Amino acid sequence: MDRALSTLLEVQGLSPVGEMHPLGGGDIAAVYRLETSQGAVVVKHDDAERLTGEADGLNALRQAGSSLLVPSVLALGDGWLVMEALETGSRSQRSATALGEGLRQLHAHTSAEHGWPRDNACGSTPQPNAPLADGRAFQRDRRLLPLARACHERGLLDGRLRSRIEALAQALEEWLPDVPASLLHGDLWSGNVLHTPLGPAVIDPAVYRHYPEVDLAMLTLFGSPGDAFFDAYWDGDAPHDWPRREALFQLYPLLNHLLLFGGGYRSGVERAVVTLEQH
Repeated sequence: MDRALSTLLEVQGLSPVGEMHPLGGGDIAAVYRLETSQGAVVVKHDDAERLTGEADGLNALRQAGSSLLVPSVLALGDGWLVMEALETGSRSQRSATALGEGLRQLHAHTSAEHGWPRDNACGSTPQPNAPLADGRAFQRDRRLLPLARACHERGLLDGRLRSRIEALAQALEEWLPDVPASLLHGDLWSGNVLHTPLGPAVIDPAVYRHYPEVDLAMLTLFGSPGDAFFDAYWDGDAPHDWPRREALFQLYPLLNHLLLFGGGYRSGVERAVVTLEQH
């Protein structure tokens, strides 16, 4: 075991039992499960700054007091993050309903400014969060334009598609109202939702405050959380422009996937752009 990790565990009074076992699903960081005499923990090894941002997000989600389960941060330092291990169960209609209710509670925590006191990362991509009062400006200047530029500079986005994205970003004030900024998980794809015996849990956040549909659009990007989830989350009718908002808030994660994983995501970026242009 790495000496820095051994020291970190010792300081926290955690006594390892056996070896660390790799966990699947992490594209960026190395993640392990470790049994200790005080119970199982999850250990993550990554860039120290990214781990600090993740720990900050986990603490913010726990402090929000929603019904969603969030693993507690047990130790942080020297490129290691140690967290409470959560037992996984099976997805059900009941857990989908609880996920919708818990996410609605989380999003009820609002602020006047969009952003977060510190930058963090979405995957390995730096995520600038310097606050702005207007959500349209935040989406344009902190999300769409930087990612479109980065993808274009790496040859992953041609000039014409970049210009179309920039035009859509400049036109947000024409249709998207400014609203108080909700507390977000920030990277809520299905792999970051665990259905545990005690209820739904969320992991690996990239927390900031922005439009609540950011989390919803991420949940539908590679599938759907199902009707029970949406019935519980909306607690009534969906916004009339939900399809347009879904396309908008899927554009940033699609650009990020294009940047991280390559040209296979370019068609998804173009589909989102076409949907926005048609509205």
